[in-house]
Amino acid sequence: MPVSIGEEIHFHLGPHSADPALDNLEDAIVDFIDGAQKRLDVAVQELENRRIAEALIRAEIERKVRVRLVLEADYLGGTRRPKTVEEAFESKGPQEANRLLAAAAMRATAWVRSDFNPAIFHQKFMVRDGNAVLTGSTNFTPTGVGTDPKKGGNLNHVMVVHSRKLALAYGREFREIASGNFGRHTDGRGDSPEVIEVAGVIFKICFAPDHNPEMEIMKQMAKAKERVDFAIFTFSQSSGIDDAMKLAKRAGIEITGVMDGMQANQVWSASHGLFDAGINLRQVRRSGRVRKLHHKLMTFDDDAMVIGSFNYTKPANDTNDENIMVIYGEAAKPLVRAARDEIERIYNVHGAAFRPRTDS
Repeated sequence: MPVSIGEEIHFHLGPHSADPALDNLEDAIVDFIDGAQKRLDVAVQELENRRIAEALIRAEIERKVRVRLVLEADYLGGTRRPKTVEEAFESKGPQEANRLLAAAAMRATAWVRSDFNPAIFHQKFMVRDGNAVLTGSTNFTPTGVGTDPKKGGNLNHVMVVHSRKLALAYGREFREIASGNFGRHTDGRGDSPEVIEVAGVIFKICFAPDHNPEMEIMKQMAKAKERVDFAIFTFSQSSGIDDAMKLAKRAGIEITGVMDGMQANQVWSASHGLFDAGINLRQVRRSGRVRKLHHKLMTFDDDAMVIGSFNYTKPANDTNDENIMVIYGEAAKPLVRAARDEIERIYNVHGAAFRPRTDS
């Protein structure tokens, strides 16, 4: 069951295929889409999950919802250039599901565009009827929501918030995206992140690259009094977050983190320096149930947390299209505690020891 604050806020941690006690992320996404009555703006990196695509098409055809969809172009092309004209028309390759579902949405007259950002279009949010937002770390793929029995599921989260003010903020971002002003082409308006209260919970909304999410995360870390906990897919040395984390550790803050094993063992990963600095660090390796740790979660004491699409890398901050929510306030404590409990669960249940690199 999601952690909820009234009727307005629902925080889903999943997928249930990795642990039956976790939430069904696919259901949460489909239910959100099925609730659309007039319009639905979707900004996601991938659309590979058939059930989610069917929900979008059903909204367009059966309820006459105006569906607009922006996707990452890399998942709509081939993995290599065709050698012949005939080969270009063949249906094959790992991206065929993305192409098929995007084409089906277009045939249903949905407004579908692929990004024109040379970096990554990494957003994962939807705006529904001008009064609700869904966002988080989850890609709309079988592994993202944990419905692929062969590959297992990725550990992810989804946040649903019913708020006209929040929908307005994300709606403005979608209009900017739809006009082609994002990533390196952002309009650079330089406005401050919006701070919005919903059911007593404070949401600070940051979009990259406009609002420098990396700096916002470092600021929140500097406010921590006792502890910082995190679960992250990609954490590179090119971000400033690792340096801020080392400084916090030296200041006596207890820091515990868990990282995706494949990413954590790359040469460029911040994991090596964090381990050497004495930070409590474990890695999640691929298993039968868990394919990747894909969260982008960080909590600060029991007072605040950061969620969203943002990995801790320089490209995420400077060139990709991303969003984060900084969530705090007395009413937010159940959400923060749930996130911290999930980080601790992953650390204890799925975490393996991180071994320092051996320099040759």
